[in-house]
Amino acid sequence: MKDKKIPRATAKRLPLYYRYLQYLFSSGKKKVSSADLSDAVKIDSATIRRDFSYFGALGKRGYGYDVEDLLNFFSKQLNQDQLTHVALIGVGHLGRALLNYNFQSQNNIRISAGFDVDEDLVDTIYEGVPIYRIDDLGEQIKAQQFDVAIITVPGEAAQDITDRLVENGIKGIMNFTPIRLTVPENVRAMNVDLSNELQSLIYFVQYSDVITDENE
Repeated sequence: MKDKKIPRATAKRLPLYYRYLQYLFSSGKKKVSSADLSDAVKIDSATIRRDFSYFGALGKRGYGYDVEDLLNFFSKQLNQDQLTHVALIGVGHLGRALLNYNFQSQNNIRISAGFDVDEDLVDTIYEGVPIYRIDDLGEQIKAQQFDVAIITVPGEAAQDITDRLVENGIKGIMNFTPIRLTVPENVRAMNVDLSNELQSLIYFVQYSDVITDENE
């Protein structure tokens, strides 16, 4: 699919479809309709059909989608048979929580190295993951061929760390700091601000009677 343009919103929904298809397959389900998928993942069926249409004829009118075929197709799209090693920058409380989790429900993602300035953490192994000095960042990115990194450092250090990651060839950054990063066009940065998400949720709960879905 590298020669075909896929909308960003569609690409972000693919892991959600894949996860539910895994559940269907493990429960013995043979086929599924867009309406069934819609009920499960809470995305309207028209959007699901449009998302799938970017990849060609994945289903049959009147039959729906073959679960195993669809699962295998999206497995290839998401490179599920290829392990992706990820670097973690910042092994504080949140960093250690991520190492404890380490994407256990995913077969193709592993945090393989952590980096920190705390000398008590450096040269230790936490949850099977070696912790290196920040100064070793460039060397280890090249040695372990990292393309993706997670940042859980204090906000004031975020841009400097980002610049070092980009300089050493990182192409994707998941940013858990409140700072919005500046990156070149060939690098993708995704921001995960837990405080903002929780504040938004609280606002939606408090004012659910006046919030609409317009302009989404």
